[in-house]
Amino acid sequence: MSASWDGAVFDRLYAQTPDPWDFAASPYEQAKYDATLAALGERRFGAVLEVGCSIGVLTRRLSARADSVLAIDGAQAALDQAAARCGGMGGVAFRRAMVPQDFPCGMFDLMVFSEVLYFLDAADVSRTAALASDHLAPGGIIVLVNWTGETDTPTTGDEASVLFQAAATGLQTMSHRRAERYRIDVLMSQAK
Repeated sequence: MSASWDGAVFDRLYAQTPDPWDFAASPYEQAKYDATLAALGERRFGAVLEVGCSIGVLTRRLSARADSVLAIDGAQAALDQAAARCGGMGGVAFRRAMVPQDFPCGMFDLMVFSEVLYFLDAADVSRTAALASDHLAPGGIIVLVNWTGETDTPTTGDEASVLFQAAATGLQTMSHRRAERYRIDVLMSQAK
């Protein structure tokens, strides 16, 4: 198993092409975003953390359901595009950060990890899950979206999801949906 990918890997990807995964135009991505938002039900959220926001396509959609969104990514070029895409939207902030080492402080009502966990090795997935558990508000939700096809990443999407759920404390799996090429797991903290 390889080590977690660092920010330099993502910087190189975005230097080669501004949208390496075709987030803005891919029908796959749009359908996955629709399914991700549907998994949240009709609930509106206070503070949202989006880990691995890339160019901000999902960020923009999440902001309509939240009072505030903190969107983080390891590539500055991606963050610059995300900030431009979400320009003028109140309550949306961007920060260059990598999990688990730069996990943001504060409490969040919703955390979204969309196709990002499998870039981490097993130890870092587990550390991220522990940190996420510590920073999730009572009754808060974590959404894990993971590609289930073959990858050249440190873990597979299925492995990352299983590792995260095993290391997350005080969370209950609310739903699991498996589509043709991805899975969505929704976890909820115990209300205190």
